[in-house]
Amino acid sequence: MERFVSEPIRIAEPEHGERTFARADIVLYGVDHSGESYEGRVFFENPGAGIETPRDAGQGYAGSFYVFGHGGCYGEEGHCDPAGRTTDEFDLRLPHPLEPFTKTVIVTKALQAVAAEAVVVTVVPVASAPDGPRLSDALHFTHLRLLTYE
Repeated sequence: MERFVSEPIRIAEPEHGERTFARADIVLYGVDHSGESYEGRVFFENPGAGIETPRDAGQGYAGSFYVFGHGGCYGEEGHCDPAGRTTDEFDLRLPHPLEPFTKTVIVTKALQAVAAEAVVVTVVPVASAPDGPRLSDALHFTHLRLLTYE
């Protein structure tokens, strides 16, 4: 997908009236890294964010994560399919190198600045190219969560 825009995600209400959580994270699960490398820019309350959007608090910028992509598969058929690998309880090999992974972005200050009860999260995948940054279609993940910690 070229960009991801979430439905509004409810922000946990504090017990004592103020948002004083010690930490807040955006967590992306099942991130596919089989394609190209990219920077995932995370914005709050800016569903129109794109590669030209400045990375500052006034634009809702919350942080970035980076994916070092594998650039496609050059092996024989099935070589790049993590599900195709057979394992058993005695298999001592490391997980398949293309197993999807989890990415965490610490967004504490940006979330504390959101005045609403819910937040829209936008993720913009930006790849480097010889003629400058461009929107990538390498962003693929299974689900996203907003976590806060007291």
